[in-house]
Amino acid sequence: MSDRRPPTPPSLDAVDHRLIALLRDNARTSVARLAEALGVSRGTVQNRVDRLVAGGVLLGFTVRTAPEAAAHRVRAVTMIAVEGERSEAILHTLRGFPEVRALHTTNGRWDIVAELGTDTLASFDEVLRRIRLIKGVASSETSLLLSTHKL
Repeated sequence: MSDRRPPTPPSLDAVDHRLIALLRDNARTSVARLAEALGVSRGTVQNRVDRLVAGGVLLGFTVRTAPEAAAHRVRAVTMIAVEGERSEAILHTLRGFPEVRALHTTNGRWDIVAELGTDTLASFDEVLRRIRLIKGVASSETSLLLSTHKL
């Protein structure tokens, strides 16, 4: 057993929130440009980024691609209603589907929301068929994602 605990997230001030927003918009922005936009020194920006990473607030930096350039051009969300106490078993099964990009449990009418991504409509149709066959799936409703406006 390890004594390692996750880092305690630092408290965030207005500059931290603005820095995170700038990085979310473009994680490749140079420290110099971030400093200029925030009205602070480059050292301050670097220290804040390091603190946010060490504190577990910033988990990584990533690349976003244009939908037409990326695999998984057919994107959708599928809302799933679960029979009885089958949520954990269904989540476990869905984790094994390579087309499932993310899973969310929810309250309200739907118990699980699955974000899906496939290359073709035929493979999309196949994954929907497989989801509907999972034991405990009472019903589902799927909406294609047509465009993304803010990441």
